[in-house]
Amino acid sequence: MKTPILETERLILRPISLDDAAALQKHFNDWEIIKYLSGNVPWPYPDYGTNDFLENIALPNIKKGRDIMWVLVPKDGADKGNPIGNIHYRLVSQVKDSDRGFWLGRAYHGQGLMTEAVCATQDYMFFKYGLTSFRVRNVQSNIGSHRIKEKTGASFIRLEDEPCGHIDGPTEIWEVTRENWAKIRGWD
Repeated sequence: MKTPILETERLILRPISLDDAAALQKHFNDWEIIKYLSGNVPWPYPDYGTNDFLENIALPNIKKGRDIMWVLVPKDGADKGNPIGNIHYRLVSQVKDSDRGFWLGRAYHGQGLMTEAVCATQDYMFFKYGLTSFRVRNVQSNIGSHRIKEKTGASFIRLEDEPCGHIDGPTEIWEVTRENWAKIRGWD
């Protein structure tokens, strides 16, 4: 399935491509971003890191139908037309094990852009793609990610001792369902 272009008030969400590597590297090579991501993401982040990730992980997984991934591109401002973050859904045969991840350049935190992107992609994933539910997680100290989950219909399930990212602390496990999202959107 081809990743569609989605549009919000302030963003264009388009399929990620190898051409995005340099622009994403500029925002991604930041400890304040990396520390909350998977421990598989190296730190210090290498100069070729984003290009390597796209070539060897992201694009092959998209081609195999395992992931759907968008870049967030602002319609206005200093980075107009250039990616400032991404959002992806990992799809697995056991729907309950499907998940979503995201990151956004630090200069864009606190502006509601990721919430806007999550709403648009959840609309697509639930009502066009047909996903019924997925899990999301974050280290408990990642307050921004926690707030986005609260605003976008995630239901808190439990805390786990298993680390989530490069920093220690309990991991919050959440679930997002099509049924709950439809109620939130007034589409039930």
